[in-house]
Amino acid sequence: MKDFKNKGVTLIETLVAVAFIVVFSVAIYNVYSKILETTATLSNRQIAAALANEQFEIIRNMPYENIGTLGGIPSGTLLQSQTLTRDNINFDVFITIRNIDDPFDGTLGGIPNDLSPADNKLVAIEIACDTCKNFIPVEYTTHIAPKNLETSSTNGALIIRVYDADGIPVPDALIEIDNTELSPEIHIDDVSGIDGTLNIVDAPPSVDSYKIRVSKDGYSSEETYPIGDINNPNPTKPNQTVIVQQITQVSFFIDKVSTIQANSIFEDCDTAQNIDFQINGSKTIGTLPDVLKYDAYYTTNSSGNKTISNLEWDTYNVSVTDSSYDLIGTNPLLTLGLVPDSSQDLDLIVAPKDPARLLAVIRDQSTGLPLTDVSVRLEGPTGYDNTLITGRGFLTQTDWSNGAGQDMIGSYSQYANSGGRIETNSNPGSIEIEDVFGSYIEGGWLESSTFDTNNLSNFHQILWSPSSQPILTGDDSVKFQVASNNDGLTWNFSGPDGTGSTYYTLSDTNINSSISGNRYFRYKIYLSTEDSAYTPNVSDISFTLTTECTPPGQVSFSGLVYGEYTITVTKSGYQDYIQSVTISDEWQKEEIAISQ
Repeated sequence: MKDFKNKGVTLIETLVAVAFIVVFSVAIYNVYSKILETTATLSNRQIAAALANEQFEIIRNMPYENIGTLGGIPSGTLLQSQTLTRDNINFDVFITIRNIDDPFDGTLGGIPNDLSPADNKLVAIEIACDTCKNFIPVEYTTHIAPKNLETSSTNGALIIRVYDADGIPVPDALIEIDNTELSPEIHIDDVSGIDGTLNIVDAPPSVDSYKIRVSKDGYSSEETYPIGDINNPNPTKPNQTVIVQQITQVSFFIDKVSTIQANSIFEDCDTAQNIDFQINGSKTIGTLPDVLKYDAYYTTNSSGNKTISNLEWDTYNVSVTDSSYDLIGTNPLLTLGLVPDSSQDLDLIVAPKDPARLLAVIRDQSTGLPLTDVSVRLEGPTGYDNTLITGRGFLTQTDWSNGAGQDMIGSYSQYANSGGRIETNSNPGSIEIEDVFGSYIEGGWLESSTFDTNNLSNFHQILWSPSSQPILTGDDSVKFQVASNNDGLTWNFSGPDGTGSTYYTLSDTNINSSISGNRYFRYKIYLSTEDSAYTPNVSDISFTLTTECTPPGQVSFSGLVYGEYTITVTKSGYQDYIQSVTISDEWQKEEIAISQ
């Protein structure tokens, strides 16, 4: 038979018992702490209530004419804010006093017209305690009326209304009122009511000296300005005037702020670093001259980004101020309408600075939207004649003099490889057949380096110049094939029918759509001659494409000189547009609207 008399307690049983005791003790401690915390909170609120009653008693025993705040309306002897200590606890006490126009005997400007609108005073006392745990500020109010009969007022009234962008009243907007021309000076910080209004009754008369600013956390702000200021002599919303027994009403419009995410890029979607630009809104705070409410300068970072926050709803315009780059387009099209509480991406497409450049923007006249596939031709001095298509970017090569051996394009003066008798050095900036002892006896070919468009792209046209060659070189002495892929390695060159057996023989020819939808692109040029005394010559090779970085409805003409140009705009289904343009600056923008 087993003997259990001397059996002990196992370690597990001991741990379970200890854990139970710890959990039970912690629970009791938490309950006890919560009781103490609640008791302290109730005690602090009782102290706050007693403190408010104490202040009310002080105010009730004051002469009626002294019931007001220093720097407030009505003016009096009370502090707008102070710190009082009770039971070794610091409480912040805020006192707000307002004159009330009671409708019982009419209102100022109403029917009947109350010439003594300050019928009684509303006293509000707010108690806060920053050092008290879980203490929610409390507010108490009371009305105090005069003992004697009213007399005609020698003051006026100031009514401030606050609305959002849709004209809906904005409650709890901070309204700051300052008047340093009066003695004593007036300094009021208050908030709009549920109807977005703050009424200041019995305000002392003063001309153009009530400075008002309206704001709210997460919102834009609006304010008045002094007349005659050197930076804004004619403000659209001047400091306000209060006239005896008259009502001055002024409205302010604020709404939630928004953000613009600006990105500086090249047309091939590559990052453009550290680009300087200017952004300005259309709202003005002054006239003669116009003073813009928002006008600022920024620079994108090394990633080509700049976040611009706390912008109010407005219509914004952007210009590139960089000394090395021009703006050749934006996406979306400018001007940029920014609505409240929104975030808007803005791509700034730039190119190396040109001595004179024209950015043409083509819109539909009825909708204002950008139009794609519009032919824009610019003709001008020194035989300039160039046609571009909106909605299409382009890449160009004009020099091959640094030779072969470059697989991925980095230098625009090199190429991948060549075969036969091809010459790129004797006439820099041109591709010709090699001159062998005074004869062009054999043709050849040249394959370009790889163009990286940085995105899946659609390829549209191939162009070269000169577009015509010496007659004696024979037919099709210049011809091309093109290829594209997504691996940068596999090159299957083809012609206009999408196969390797045909060639592009006419400049400004559409590229077969079979090579679209790829990132990487190459061209292959073939030169030949039927007369050894003549060689074909190519100085410029371009191809057009569309990517997500192609600015919509915009084309940029470079290489211009100052002078008179003619711009011709054509699109199927629309009326032709012909207009003269004077180029007189390094960068100009021409807005054109065409109709159907």
